[in-house]
Amino acid sequence: MEIVIINEAKDKSIYRYKKDYELIFNKALTLLNRNKNSCCSVIFVTPERIHEINRDYRNIDRSTDVISFALQDEMEEFEIEEVQEELGDIFINVQAIRDQAQDYGHSLRREACFLFCHGILHLLGFDHMCIEDEKEMFALQDLILDDIVKR
Repeated sequence: MEIVIINEAKDKSIYRYKKDYELIFNKALTLLNRNKNSCCSVIFVTPERIHEINRDYRNIDRSTDVISFALQDEMEEFEIEEVQEELGDIFINVQAIRDQAQDYGHSLRREACFLFCHGILHLLGFDHMCIEDEKEMFALQDLILDDIVKR
């Protein structure tokens, strides 16, 4: 399991969550019985940069908190355990971490971990386009996060 961190936002505070991200990634892979040799990238960006990405790739002309780009839409029926599986990229808006932590009344750590977990679940094929899928994804987020970082 590997997480590549890219700090385009030049915000040094994001590195304090690396261990949490590793725990979250490992727990998600374990709960979903997925390849433990998976890897992903998490790119921390400014609100302006995530706005550009959202506009250019999703045709939504506004900033957002997290965007995930999965490299694989479906898993193969069989996998070789020794091969590292690249899941994709997660872009996290560093300002959204601060703003949403304040808005929701929880810690910066909880919000940073929530956004990473949300991104990981998207890379693993989860979505929240309908109410049933949203309930499943959000329940899984809570299951993964609540033991790692309290609300």
